[in-house]
Amino acid sequence: MFKISRVSIAFSILIFLTILIILNPFISTANSSERVNAFDSSTLFEQVWQTVNDHFYDPDFNGVNWSALREEYQPQVGQSPTREAAAAVINTMLAELDTSHTRLYLPEEPAYYQLLGIFQPRLPDLQEQLEPFFPEGKITYRGVGIFTQTLDGKVFVSGVLEGSPVAEAGLRVGDQIVSVAGRPFHPIDSFAEADQVEVVIQRTAAEDSQQTLTVAPKLFDATTMFLDAQTASVEVIERQNHRIGYMHLWSYAGDQYQQKLEEELLYGRLKDVDAFVLDLRGGWGGASPTVLNFFTGRGPSVTSILPRQGVRETTQSHWNKPVVMLVNQESRSAKEILAYAFQQYQIGVVVGSQTAGAVVAGRPFLMPDGSALYVAVADVLVDETQRLEGRGITPDIQVPFSLPYAEGADPQKEQAIKTAWESLQK
Repeated sequence: MFKISRVSIAFSILIFLTILIILNPFISTANSSERVNAFDSSTLFEQVWQTVNDHFYDPDFNGVNWSALREEYQPQVGQSPTREAAAAVINTMLAELDTSHTRLYLPEEPAYYQLLGIFQPRLPDLQEQLEPFFPEGKITYRGVGIFTQTLDGKVFVSGVLEGSPVAEAGLRVGDQIVSVAGRPFHPIDSFAEADQVEVVIQRTAAEDSQQTLTVAPKLFDATTMFLDAQTASVEVIERQNHRIGYMHLWSYAGDQYQQKLEEELLYGRLKDVDAFVLDLRGGWGGASPTVLNFFTGRGPSVTSILPRQGVRETTQSHWNKPVVMLVNQESRSAKEILAYAFQQYQIGVVVGSQTAGAVVAGRPFLMPDGSALYVAVADVLVDETQRLEGRGITPDIQVPFSLPYAEGADPQKEQAIKTAWESLQK
């Protein structure tokens, strides 16, 4: 088994940027009284434009005339009747930069809370800045545990957090959400008040496949929700006298996710499996330079012997069995660098679909109204020359996945399990 010093060097760049993000992400904020004023689209637009102008990593703005975009989009924002409408215009402007990690997030979307949940625990200053919006000091929102995509005007479930209310109610990836409590679906408003809501879904393209499910929304803590889902995702799949372990990491933005992975593989529910599927689809990126050392490093095993009880148990210090990585178009940022390393250093097979190509370093800035502007502040190269931004990673085994009306089928996961099993036959 080999060391991966070149990966570690490349990861050092990423982690330096991660530390930069963690230690000082909000360098431009208004005072509290100014932030709690009523929505002002002009103020929001100016703050967004100026922040990007000052901090976007490329002084040439990726070949875009940033000043011209200001003149083009400012009148449109001024005519927007709501903050959501203004944000849609602003995000259209930001999309002209054709760069990931550059977007305005509002409290009207779960990603806003999830992004803040990544940074808030580490930043006392941020906790103070967010106090007018979260007076109890926790980044929380009421929801049901889904990711969605809108295709041709229809809302489809694209991800279900394990152990969440929708998982318990039976919603599946690929279901169309027709209505919630008799109204059009809204990712926050639909679940903000009622203890239970009726969700009308359509499972196939035929309208007669509609059914009503009762879902009990819960208060999600954005700092712990992804670790909870990761813990609930653990599976052991039996395949022809072999045991395949599985875990889904929705976020890798913190040491706790790697700690849980190692705990389960070395001591927990997955310690006796023969191979392992690491699912990095969806959610958020983030990773540590030590992540891959668990799969490639070397170290002694430790054997505990209890002669009186006739017990002898050996624990490894690293994972030395087959591992398969699972990715898709929602695998972003450091998750893509992990996929790159899996291929370049032959750590394991990568299965799924092309990753997002979102590999620059971003940093959030708090806007006067409390919205969060994510800005790409640094470019990222892997192995000194490889730029994954806009390109992504092509899996070793590509498995197409059509979302609409998938009825919960997961051909990518099935292929990853099959690949893990096949690795045991060699």
